[in-house]
Amino acid sequence: MTDPSEDKTFALKALLTDYQQRIEGVLDRWLPGENIAPETLHRAMRYSALDGGKRVRPFLVYASGRAVGAELDWLDGPAAAVELIHVYSLIHDDLPAMDNDDLRRGKPTNHKKFGEAMAILAGDAMQALALQIIAHDKAMSVSAERRLRMIDVLAQASGSRGMAGGQAIDLEAVGQKLDLPQLENMHIHKTGALIRASVMLGALSREDVDEGVLKHLDHYAKCIGLAFQIQDDILDIEGDTATLGKPQGSDQAQDKPTYPALLGMDGAKARALELHDEAIVSLSDLGETADPLRWMAHYIIARSS
Repeated sequence: MTDPSEDKTFALKALLTDYQQRIEGVLDRWLPGENIAPETLHRAMRYSALDGGKRVRPFLVYASGRAVGAELDWLDGPAAAVELIHVYSLIHDDLPAMDNDDLRRGKPTNHKKFGEAMAILAGDAMQALALQIIAHDKAMSVSAERRLRMIDVLAQASGSRGMAGGQAIDLEAVGQKLDLPQLENMHIHKTGALIRASVMLGALSREDVDEGVLKHLDHYAKCIGLAFQIQDDILDIEGDTATLGKPQGSDQAQDKPTYPALLGMDGAKARALELHDEAIVSLSDLGETADPLRWMAHYIIARSS
């Protein structure tokens, strides 16, 4: 007899592949070509944005949108926008002034390939392009007011009260001892904010979604965002560089506060499972159309890279 969990894993992998291929084409269309001036900047943008990454955030845009009945074409723009914000954050996180990493997605980081100044500009340009996409994508079916709400969601998730703020807290926390609420507050902003934005952008891509449904989806996203970071912390210890696509042990080397350091490895894994279960409960009012979100919640705590 087939294990039901194996069927879910197979279905998720197939859907991930479909959405990865889809978002690759969408990003390729939105990013300026390498022959368009300024050529080096556009090469740097395309180098980091294309041909790599798990595309978890675009997947969440597609999956949450489909869960509430949005068409795939409506979701392409928001999915591309959130991935561009994510890639920009990776380019900047890797810089010598931040995490000082040489490897990302199995290849040299952007600043190693193009220099620090061009890497900074590539990140800046992708952030601007993300907002432009939501403002102008003709395939989206929502009103101007809805687009404005979506831009607000993405901008807040990216700024000082979201991802950038979380990174600032992270930088100041190096060598410090944080308690669990402080650690979770940091990651709610640094990693969780953009994951929450991904889910919300998908759901907001349909005009008439009930606010109660949006609230439940947001709580789901908050839970899986924290679980994602816990698994990252676990993999920094238990993973290997070849599988991770970035240096193993970098968090430990930089004396960053992590869940395993605070809770122990068993405690960190238990906390991730607890968050997974809470995320699943948040989807209890949604039917089978939300199954990909359920599969992703499991994938996040079971992944090896």
